[in-house]
Amino acid sequence: MDETVHQMQVEIKNTDGLHMRPAMQFVDIASQFECDITVSNEQASVDGKSIMQISMLAATVGSKLNIKAEGPDAHEALNALKKLVEDKMFDEPSPGNKKKNHNPVEPHDGN
Repeated sequence: MDETVHQMQVEIKNTDGLHMRPAMQFVDIASQFECDITVSNEQASVDGKSIMQISMLAATVGSKLNIKAEGPDAHEALNALKKLVEDKMFDEPSPGNKKKNHNPVEPHDGN
């Protein structure tokens, strides 16, 4: 059995950070792989396949997370997680591109 270990650091780039929805996306991707995945910051190291543990990281925009994958598909897992976190940004806006709340209804002048 191949016990390859791969590691990388990613940065949280979406405005709202790693709140529950992005944390669930992360766990969903991580769970597709056979390898063990550990995610850590300066305060904690957690199981990357556990929604409760990932949410405990409380990673905000700009946070750097270290992801370690150990197992036969470790490299593929890291690539998929990096794409989700840094490229797709959990399908959420970055701080510079946060959507403004526009009122689509025009005011009625009473006439």
